[in-house]
Amino acid sequence: MDLDSLRLETERLILRPTRAEDFDAYAENMADALAAHFIGGKQSRPAAWRSFLTLAGAWSIQGFAMFSVIEKSTGKWVGRLGPWQPEGWPGTEIGWGLARSAWGKGYAYEGCVAAIDWAFDELGWSEVIHSIHPDNHASQALARRLGSTCHGSCKMPPPYEQAQAEMWGQTRMQWRLRRLKP
Repeated sequence: MDLDSLRLETERLILRPTRAEDFDAYAENMADALAAHFIGGKQSRPAAWRSFLTLAGAWSIQGFAMFSVIEKSTGKWVGRLGPWQPEGWPGTEIGWGLARSAWGKGYAYEGCVAAIDWAFDELGWSEVIHSIHPDNHASQALARRLGSTCHGSCKMPPPYEQAQAEMWGQTRMQWRLRRLKP
């Protein structure tokens, strides 16, 4: 897979692998306590650099990771979303974390639909999950809108073993059947 040319487009977004030029916006997002609350918490710029490199490294080693989300109308980096499966993760996840400037615009849904299609079609995944904190009602609403259901609590791997999470998800067949409905 040629990561330099990999690009998913939706009506308003470009999804592409992590690039060095995304870091300043990524670090700014991770420094925002509210935006980072349910995705590991607020991070200093050096800590954000390490988590940013984790995304880039996953692309290089696994051939997938969360995409950088670029707003077509402005060219701005507005978040990351997509496939995620580090060692010990509870499943093949489609996750998301958007900058507050992108909240309430439907970008997470729009991008996740493209990312889920890609994970099933290109990665051959048989199911997708979303690990969501029980208090994260906005992400629960998005999971429902995507057609996922809650399967109960799940255990996260270190260093997140103390984090509360519920496993939401659906199979490829459930996704396909839902997408076929008018």
